[in-house]
Amino acid sequence: MLQLWRFSALGILLSLFSLVPGESWVDDPAEYVLSENRTRDSYDTLLWGPYRPNLYFGVRPRIPKSLMTGLLWAKVDSFQGVQNNFRHTCEQHEGMAGYGWDEYDVRHGGRQTIHDAGNSVDITTEFVKTPGPRGGTWAVRVKGTPREDAPARLMSTVLFYAGMEGFGSLSVQNQRDDSGILGSVVLEGSSNELRDFELKITEGPSTNLHPPPNHKSYEGKPLDRSMVASLQVPEGAMWQAKSLIFAQMKEEIDAMIALYGEDNPPPPWATFTIANDIKEGNMHVVQKVFEGSFEFDIIYSSAEGPTTITSDDLSEMIEDTSIQFGKRFKKLLAPRAPFNKSKYQDFAKSMFSNLVGGIGYFYGDSVVDKSYAPEYEEENEGFWQETAEARMRQGRVRLEGPSELYTSIPSRPFFPRGFLWDEGFHLIPVADWDMDLTLEIVRSWFNLMDEDGWIGREQILGQEARSKVPEEFQVQYPHYANPPTLFLIFESLIDKLQEKLSTEEKSIRSAYLQHPTIAIDYLRNLYPLLKRHYFWFRKTQWGDIKSYDREAFSTKEGYRWRGRDTRHILTSGLDDYPRAQPPHPGELHTDLISWMGMMTRSMRRIAETIGESDDASEFARYETAIVRNIDDLHWNKKEQTYCDATIDDYEESVHVCHKGYISIFPFLTGLLPPDSPRLKAILDLISDPEELWSDYGLRSLSKSDEFYGTDENYWRSPIWINMNYLAVKSLHDIAIRTGPHKSRATAIYTSLRKNLVDNVFNEWERTGFAWEQYDPETGAGQRTQHFTGWTSLVVKIMAMPDLSVEEAVVHGEL
Repeated sequence: MLQLWRFSALGILLSLFSLVPGESWVDDPAEYVLSENRTRDSYDTLLWGPYRPNLYFGVRPRIPKSLMTGLLWAKVDSFQGVQNNFRHTCEQHEGMAGYGWDEYDVRHGGRQTIHDAGNSVDITTEFVKTPGPRGGTWAVRVKGTPREDAPARLMSTVLFYAGMEGFGSLSVQNQRDDSGILGSVVLEGSSNELRDFELKITEGPSTNLHPPPNHKSYEGKPLDRSMVASLQVPEGAMWQAKSLIFAQMKEEIDAMIALYGEDNPPPPWATFTIANDIKEGNMHVVQKVFEGSFEFDIIYSSAEGPTTITSDDLSEMIEDTSIQFGKRFKKLLAPRAPFNKSKYQDFAKSMFSNLVGGIGYFYGDSVVDKSYAPEYEEENEGFWQETAEARMRQGRVRLEGPSELYTSIPSRPFFPRGFLWDEGFHLIPVADWDMDLTLEIVRSWFNLMDEDGWIGREQILGQEARSKVPEEFQVQYPHYANPPTLFLIFESLIDKLQEKLSTEEKSIRSAYLQHPTIAIDYLRNLYPLLKRHYFWFRKTQWGDIKSYDREAFSTKEGYRWRGRDTRHILTSGLDDYPRAQPPHPGELHTDLISWMGMMTRSMRRIAETIGESDDASEFARYETAIVRNIDDLHWNKKEQTYCDATIDDYEESVHVCHKGYISIFPFLTGLLPPDSPRLKAILDLISDPEELWSDYGLRSLSKSDEFYGTDENYWRSPIWINMNYLAVKSLHDIAIRTGPHKSRATAIYTSLRKNLVDNVFNEWERTGFAWEQYDPETGAGQRTQHFTGWTSLVVKIMAMPDLSVEEAVVHGEL
């Protein structure tokens, strides 16, 4: 439960960094002043944003129960299908020819383009913000441009709403006018956290055109002005804005039909409108109706901030934001050969911008089963049946929280919520762009940890998030784990600190890197949570070695995912990848012990960095034992690959070998040195077209496996970019070090890198979207569209070096 002090502005600021009042970060007074100032600046620059990524556009602050805004629009040329034309929440297959951020920086803003083919219009939202007290000023320019196939006279309606959740006030300052508002609509509001503020929705330039007065209804409701309606929305219902607006609109439509008759209704663009009804309320809706192209601005100003900006100021800010984004991207994430061409640069900017443009702030309760029933120990044969039955029982599930989470999401239309193992992959390119933002998100995740060390693998916070998730998948179980990918980010931080990377500016983006004492203190403050989480893994995901007389270097370092059934191990992330049948409590999983090896290595390095030498020695012992046990427990000499283990009918430990991502996990997690005797077989496996290799990336399951492409075919053939990124990185690490496989790793790295980038780019260009996965036979993007989470790792892959060129230089060929 959140403490009450966290709801004050100071409390929110402090909670961002897990401090309580009176605690300091660092011992050096100068460093303390630096960290204090950096904290305040970071709070200001990250307070506001389009943090409702499930909407095409919606701005909110990182404050529970505060100001919520959103945008809707529709084509209103005819009466047929108008309700389906209204856009609000991102949805798959909604008539979009692609949408997303062309350029976006979380601290400054950017430009989003929505190619709404179904409504014959391209919508652009140009969002910028300037830091200051209470988050400063933010503004958005909304523009609509008819598409080439649009009707000669395209009629569009656009609605912007703002609502105040919780304590606070929000009211329309314009005088009530039943004919609508000429000029700007001005809202004023106040809350404990935001203090006083103003929200202005401008009329737009004189080039805006409106439908002509061709019906008597125009006399009472002229469409050359804004319509404004005020609503009183119940607690927790603000997210249902579209339904609330439709309900208000229906009342107005019914009244107009009654007034003018069914034989002489107003034209559709005049019919589908809200009432002009300014009054007290906690949500206010502003509607505009346009003919052809249109443009208007929404400007938010804090009373404690600088002078309110004008539309002319906004034009300059938009241009400057774009210029600065381009410069920074070129310096930090620009594609390298052979992708150093303009088409790839635009593609890379878009992919990265959509990754960080998918960062959201979520707040609410979650559904958890913390009954700790005996069957949840999963130690008896048939445990998977008992668990399935237990899930169906009533009275064991409860709401916990509320909690808050600052996170990037996998997909705006389909997965608009936090996923634990996705996050580590999301943050890999973000760490190169803005390390401080990255660590802010990491801290937000660890703040969710319970007293045992558990973090729910899927964060479905509040009713809005739950509305997107089938009921049977909403419950989180405190013995279910997820791959600990956030520890990849700690390794990235330590790598950058050890390399003593210089930064181009004294920036709140990189204060941790400029001042290592702050970074070390960050790790030191988080360290108790990291240890708790690590030992929770060891306690809950342990695998049984002793009971089955398995021979291994250590009798303790074996691991098994909890939460599986005959078809899935959802907790592993590789949902339907073939595993042993039937499930058995004696199973040992190759991927999990590999993740534990990576996690242990990371914990050792963290302990070394913060001076916890005894802990570092302990983690080093665990690490050695895990690496030894990976070979002892999982290497199959006959198959020449790593395999899961299970127990057969004779109570003997046997391997279950399905060549694919599981088989190369020790390689993917960086646990194999360049001279490993297992490396040749792994390189053979990934480079064989009859096994994992395809022209579009590495398959998830070998083409020769009996289950290839079967059943759900989710992880049984498709190409996943996160796993391919790990393969590319591991190949790179081998290729740049001395070893017997250096040349071969270089060649595979070069080809795989090109295949991956070209295919994701080609599909993005062809369909307008990044995809969840890619078909290994055709390269076609499939499953979830607009999957700009870990598929955006293609940006990191493009920014990696062209080793074929470097090798040629070394050998004097270039």
